[in-house]
Amino acid sequence: MTEKIIVDAGYKKSKISRHIYGHFAEHLGRCIYGGFWVGKNSQIPNIHGYNKAVVEAFKKLNIPNLRWPGGCFADEYHWKDGIGPKENRKRMINTNWGGVVEDNSFGTHEFLGLCDELGCEPYICGNVGSGSVQEMDEWIEYMTFEGESPMANLRKANGHEKAWRIPFFGVGNENWGCGGNMRPEYYADLYRRYQTFVRQYGKEKIQKIAGGPNVDDYNWTDVLMKNAHWLMNGLSLHYYTYEYHWGDKRSSTEFDTDGWYRTVKNAYRMEELVRRHSEIMDKYDPEKKVALVVDEWGCWHQVEPGTNPGFLYQQNSVRDAVTAAITLNIFNNHSDRIRMANLAQAVNVLQSPVLTEGDRTLLTPTWYVLHMYKGHQDAILLQTSAACSSCGDPEKNLAVPSLSVSASVKHCEKCSKDLYLVTLANADSDSSKEIEVTMAHLGRNINSAEATVLSGNAMNSINTFEMPDNVTEKSLTAEITACDTVKITMPAHSVAAITIKV
Repeated sequence: MTEKIIVDAGYKKSKISRHIYGHFAEHLGRCIYGGFWVGKNSQIPNIHGYNKAVVEAFKKLNIPNLRWPGGCFADEYHWKDGIGPKENRKRMINTNWGGVVEDNSFGTHEFLGLCDELGCEPYICGNVGSGSVQEMDEWIEYMTFEGESPMANLRKANGHEKAWRIPFFGVGNENWGCGGNMRPEYYADLYRRYQTFVRQYGKEKIQKIAGGPNVDDYNWTDVLMKNAHWLMNGLSLHYYTYEYHWGDKRSSTEFDTDGWYRTVKNAYRMEELVRRHSEIMDKYDPEKKVALVVDEWGCWHQVEPGTNPGFLYQQNSVRDAVTAAITLNIFNNHSDRIRMANLAQAVNVLQSPVLTEGDRTLLTPTWYVLHMYKGHQDAILLQTSAACSSCGDPEKNLAVPSLSVSASVKHCEKCSKDLYLVTLANADSDSSKEIEVTMAHLGRNINSAEATVLSGNAMNSINTFEMPDNVTEKSLTAEITACDTVKITMPAHSVAAITIKV
């Protein structure tokens, strides 16, 4: 059976913001310390203290933004503890993540320096849970005010004369949970108050992002939008993919076919969540001025045996790659409302694209998916439809569509051609798929077609420090079978990207 995908090249939709492909770095486990940051005196090759190999890995993904300092850590973080001479910075216990000592050697200057090295935009999350309005007000002043003021003078005294540009600022994190266990009505009022003091000092606009719902808390979205939508530029959504549920996490590598489909089905649930939250937002914001910002997403499994359970270190298999591809296709297809997202997390935590071990760095299957999808950044979404089979066991309520797809187009200035990118996930754990992709209403003949694929010998294949190339992006045959049609064969449990030039 041939699966058929139709891409309507004449139906151009919304722009796929590059910020959908953002990342998240929390003071959690080895994400910052031993991940991005090794220190200037480290024997590990570094750039001003930043792990050189990690920085280079993310630059290859065209990383658009990085969220920091949390997460739950953000609502116990007091920014003044992380500025000035390192020897004078306060030490604290990271009560959220592992009970380890946080020495605050990585603070505002170090984070914004990291963003400079990565060439990405900073997305800072402010402390509403345990912080004051004054503290948030002064942090904004410290970072963004160019003139004469106590905080601007303090920044200059700490070695940074020029103000920074802060394009994204989150007013609290998970205020329904670790950020304060608040009711939506209460947080809506707090948001209105705190965001007032996220002042606009320069010409560069700060996009204010309100703490949004957990998973399917549609009432939270309704209350926030009703009471504060005109004061926000974005509303966050957090959703993690589990094999079972929050209280019953399973191994990232030891799973059976049912475990594969339970996880894939939960990844597909993102479609329902985005659609239903968007419908509520449309009631109050039909012009879609407020972005839905999915600033925590990804797979959450058991930690690797023998590691600190508070560090959330897990391996990353082909299953994670396929769920990432499904999720990113959903984001692309809803890019009229979703204009920012952040995979949790960047290094050594949850569904990381990069793992480190001492001076060794490893690219996970998820890294390769992000590399395959980066051509969607700032491209124009195209309408797609799929006539495909289902896979999984319907008797166990585990049936899912076998294919997930999104497509976009952008003009290539170098080659003076339109480049079409079609990305697909084959969710079938056992069967390969023969696929025809037809470019409807193209108006011209296909000039060339190239494809790459990510798969593995098994659905739980992983990369290890001893065998880092088990699961990598490889060339895939793309056959032009008609003036507007390309044919590929995708292996079982795989992700593919087709680049078409016309």
